[in-house]
Amino acid sequence: MPPDHQFEHLPLVLKHHGPARLTGGGSDSDLTKEYRRDRKGHTTTLLSSLTSASDAWRKTQAARREQGAPEVETGIPLVLQVDTSLDLDDLRRQFAFEVVAEEEDGYVIVASEDVDLALFRQKVRDFAGGVTGSGNIAKVHELLDSDTQEERLRRVLSERLFAEWPEMQDDAPYICDIGIACTGNWAAPNPFKPRAHWKDETNQRHADKNRAEVQAAYDRWDELREDRRAEVKRITDHYGAEVLGEYEKSVPVPDSFTLRVRIAAQGLKDLVLSYPYVFEVTEPDEIETPQQQARGLEDQLAEIEFHAPAPDAPAVCVIDSGIQEEHRWLAAAVDGSVSKSFLPAPDADSVADHVAGGGHGTRVAGAVLYGRTIPKSGVVPLEARLQNARVLNGRCEMPREMFPPEVLEQVVEHFHRVGNTRLFNQSVNADSPCRTTHMSAWAAEIDRLSHENDILVVQSTGNLKTDRPAPRPGVAQLLETGRPYPDYLDQPACRLANPAQSLQAMTVGSVAIETLEQDGWRSIATASGAPSAFGRSGPGIWGVIKPEVVEQGGDFLVSDGAPPTVATPDVGANCYTELVRSTRNGGPAHARDGVGTSFAAPQVARIAARLQAVLPEEPCLLYRALIAQSARWPAWANGLSAAEQAALLRRIGYGIPDLDRATTNTDQRVTLITSGKTKLEAGGCHIYQVPVPVRLRRPGEDHQIRIDVTLSYSAATRRTRRKHAYQATWLDWVTNRRDELLEPFVERAIKREAEYANQGRETFNWTVHPQVQYGLSGANRSAGTLQKDWAYINSYNLPRDFCIAVRGHQGWNTSPDSSAAYTLAVTFEATGGELSVYEEVRAEVLELIVQAEQEVEISD
Repeated sequence: MPPDHQFEHLPLVLKHHGPARLTGGGSDSDLTKEYRRDRKGHTTTLLSSLTSASDAWRKTQAARREQGAPEVETGIPLVLQVDTSLDLDDLRRQFAFEVVAEEEDGYVIVASEDVDLALFRQKVRDFAGGVTGSGNIAKVHELLDSDTQEERLRRVLSERLFAEWPEMQDDAPYICDIGIACTGNWAAPNPFKPRAHWKDETNQRHADKNRAEVQAAYDRWDELREDRRAEVKRITDHYGAEVLGEYEKSVPVPDSFTLRVRIAAQGLKDLVLSYPYVFEVTEPDEIETPQQQARGLEDQLAEIEFHAPAPDAPAVCVIDSGIQEEHRWLAAAVDGSVSKSFLPAPDADSVADHVAGGGHGTRVAGAVLYGRTIPKSGVVPLEARLQNARVLNGRCEMPREMFPPEVLEQVVEHFHRVGNTRLFNQSVNADSPCRTTHMSAWAAEIDRLSHENDILVVQSTGNLKTDRPAPRPGVAQLLETGRPYPDYLDQPACRLANPAQSLQAMTVGSVAIETLEQDGWRSIATASGAPSAFGRSGPGIWGVIKPEVVEQGGDFLVSDGAPPTVATPDVGANCYTELVRSTRNGGPAHARDGVGTSFAAPQVARIAARLQAVLPEEPCLLYRALIAQSARWPAWANGLSAAEQAALLRRIGYGIPDLDRATTNTDQRVTLITSGKTKLEAGGCHIYQVPVPVRLRRPGEDHQIRIDVTLSYSAATRRTRRKHAYQATWLDWVTNRRDELLEPFVERAIKREAEYANQGRETFNWTVHPQVQYGLSGANRSAGTLQKDWAYINSYNLPRDFCIAVRGHQGWNTSPDSSAAYTLAVTFEATGGELSVYEEVRAEVLELIVQAEQEVEISD
């Protein structure tokens, strides 16, 4: 008798919620303890640095006035080294400092409106005398003082600009992206919560007062931003600079804005040195998507018929170089009514793919529709609509007058807010590794747009060139350094390229299709599914696991010559990705003539489109979770050592996703999911229960079960903060122990008045692990907004209930109402034999739902 279902995903049952019982937390460093013991010595050092910094700033400003530079009346910048356990908001609350930017290793850039630093001086003196409320002075380890502001410049400027700074000629032209902080030294009050013992009119009066105070704080921020725009404009106008673009989209209160400015070096230096709220200065990324030469393959004529997708089929917006919309393999799927070019004249009116050698956006669009294999004959039903956003010109470049975060906002405005498009593929990257201090404006815009609009951006990691000199070496130069493949991929020069570090993007890398050795050439990758020779690696910013997944993007070949040549010769066609090609300048309609992460990413976007078709009402956070949940490493990875697996995680993330595994189940596999966006506040805890049937854990049954768990969440962000403080609220997850029942786990996970008794010692053997000292060395499961882990366990060792606690933690937002939105997925799979998993778990879950409904009826 057939089942009364289609192996759909099952619901996860939320059993308990309450305040999380969080352990750990920052403790004072040894240096802080030493300064508490030596108050006099620490006070003397800090006061000396304060006096020196204040005097140097006054002298610098006097010199500027003599030179006729524009007046700056905004205070003094300082670089502090603080104990990493210090709450940075204490710098604002206790010393009236504005936190301009959080840097690495406890360094923080602040600004004070009071050039004399009178309040901070008094707190330092109070510390020497042991006055209550001055204890945090011990956590301010050092004030880095320098007439040249070298330490501040080191943290504000990109590596290249810092190296060039001393030799810049005054009239040398520069185009730079300049980040300006505008957080102020105040905070909005937390929302008022009515008191049960107060009268209604009293509660209302306090609520009205609270709303007025909140609005006043927001009004001050609006005024502050406008003041700083005017101040910066006064400086840039003085030097005849041109503002090319502006980005200001952090939420809910913009903590910064970024300007793309064309300016002479003299003006750039004055702005950076004299304006204390500058927190980042970088050069615009060179936007580039490498192209391969067209191969001399013959056109193929095929009897083939394409059926257009349904009008309400999922749409994937291809943000690229345009699409050959009339192409035979694409035309039926292209939604030409919304096509748009975002390029300036003369390309503003053309949405076609003008890239020579077969196009680029056209290839990407074909990979969205067909994945790894192009159909050659028969009837082909198309399942997704293609939308065309042209942002790259015929040279596969984004002109510098286009500011990538602004362009991305315009694309989403056009396609999502007008047509409700939710899926975007962006196979466009900078051609250099991303910075790891602050989230770039481009990547931060992906995070903001994803959080606010429920969209998913599938983003390529970027590619290494075949041949290129240092400091951005190509694969040929990397091989010559003596570090063999794949070890060279761990070098900083091979780190993933902007904006692939975005926390909310589904970042996709590339793996090899197959290996080859023929006619004096051999593939560089050593196995199918091994990292592509050109693929950029993680981790991403702040140790986040990136890329999350990979797909087949092909590989480079290397010759036997001396010195060897790295290239993509025709002999290696089977190592290249089969793609649709633009025929505008001749050539075949499709061929195996392209490699790159550009063509791996759209294969993942294809899975996202299928998920939207299957689960149309669910959020994109769930699509992202299920893509990662379906990913697997190649079989040969099981034989690697722990160190080799840790390296593999950096290079291919969670592995290669699978469309069937992401969208459905089998007798041997069951996936349980949350529905909709679930919100969790900082300090909160949600506990889910997955009942494990007796049949699965029966003694004597010896089956291997693989358990996968994936948490996908989003929260508001601030560019000036780092790591978990980048988000208003951040989440993580933990599970019960193998021999721990539901109720003891609840007592351990949720904070209650009574103490709890630990039950169970046997933990699951998680691959990545929530604690960095376990699992794969150097990996941090909880660093990102997509947190996956997996473990293998013998069926007879399964617990009676598998329980998961999702926990909320405070980020930059201290309001108790601050929250993050999340989705959660859990998969049980019998890896061998014929053990029925789906039906057994389904029956238990349905019974659990009935019990929960009965409990609700009784409580009502």
